[in-house]
Amino acid sequence: MSIVTVQLGQCGNQIGHEVFCCLCSDIRGTHGLCSKKENQSYQDACKERFFWEEESGVPVARAVLVDMEPKVISQTLSMAARSGCWKYNNQSHFCQKQGSGNNWANGYSVHGPRHKESIMDLVQREAERCDRLGGFFTIMSMAGGTGSGLGAFVTQCLRDAFPASFILNHVIWPYGTGEVIVQNYNSVLTLSHLYRSSDALLVHENDVIHKICAQLMNIKQISFRDVNQVIAHQLGSVFQPVHPAEGGSNYSRNPLGDLMETLVPHPEFKMLGLRNIPQIPENSLPYSTFSWPGLIKHLRQMLIANAQMEEGIDWQVRPPPPGSSTPSSHSTKKPLHFNTSIANLVILRGKDVHSVDLGSFQDPSLYTSWLKPQDAFNAWRTPRAFNKYEKSASLVSNSQFLLKPLDSVVGKAWNMFASKAYIHQYTKFGIEEEDFLDSFTTLEQVISSYTTL
Repeated sequence: MSIVTVQLGQCGNQIGHEVFCCLCSDIRGTHGLCSKKENQSYQDACKERFFWEEESGVPVARAVLVDMEPKVISQTLSMAARSGCWKYNNQSHFCQKQGSGNNWANGYSVHGPRHKESIMDLVQREAERCDRLGGFFTIMSMAGGTGSGLGAFVTQCLRDAFPASFILNHVIWPYGTGEVIVQNYNSVLTLSHLYRSSDALLVHENDVIHKICAQLMNIKQISFRDVNQVIAHQLGSVFQPVHPAEGGSNYSRNPLGDLMETLVPHPEFKMLGLRNIPQIPENSLPYSTFSWPGLIKHLRQMLIANAQMEEGIDWQVRPPPPGSSTPSSHSTKKPLHFNTSIANLVILRGKDVHSVDLGSFQDPSLYTSWLKPQDAFNAWRTPRAFNKYEKSASLVSNSQFLLKPLDSVVGKAWNMFASKAYIHQYTKFGIEEEDFLDSFTTLEQVISSYTTL
């Protein structure tokens, strides 16, 4: 099944470009670890999922590019075309002459309704190109105006136009130190609206990715492109073809559907986080060896200690001993900093994947009391290595990982709202104080639900 990617705003378009580059370089790579037949079916599955082919044989991304200013889209289109490996369809982008000025209300209430028809026409055309449409993958930032405001509006339109399709929103969480003065307002409004229309939100935090670039990739002067390449690598490690269940020899036909079925057992819990190991500079790869037990041990501790990368993990954090808490006292007896999960998916790629023991992820103490571990945990595998790593493991987790940043954003936005700071910038575009209050209520409910796991 095919996925249509919708790239929204500057951030969404730049990350989307890196994602397609990453997928393309992975399928063009030669991997001696699997049979020719396996490699061929992997390449075919990836192409069906993310590309369609022109008569000339050049893969064309199944993507719609949307921005309110032309600069980034024209750069993105020409960079893809110059790569010679793949390109965007020249008819699948929409841009205007002026941006949204970092104002969520401008994107949501002005640009959205004004350009709805043009944008949804492009989406419809891209969807009709798919033999089987699996759903939509939107990429957007929360801090600005176009990605967040227009992105929330477009997601609602997708839900109305394609009620039976899956929608996964990939959301970039802004730097804590701040990119724009009203980023907390924009974030609260974006998240609350997406929560109503999306099937799941896959979140990357800029601060975390920045740390990975500095500490794991040893990049001295970190650019947005470096950050975007790490994000693209992590997304590719999840979306490239993989065998879903034990012993299955066919690649997953419905990647978004399988992801939702595995990770979102209840509509109240839609926040997904992504961790991927190992992550090291390419020039260090020849000198590095990794064992599956070591990778799995690190990945499990990253999950329970809520560490986003393998460096600096707190190894003191342990799951609560069995029987130590009844559901009613769940939140009080838990060890400090322990990250409870609702559902986890581990994806293994590369050498000897079928011999890896993942029993440590089936420990009942990792999960909430209302789900059995066998329902809450899944593993997908493929002997086909990913992007030059002989062995790599990814963990997609529906857990309490976002509680702290979410609480902080809502708290900061509420403090500004209580003193009516900048509210007039939103009311002039038709977003009233009641809309803010509704958004706060939605997110307080999300925080409360995750806290009581």
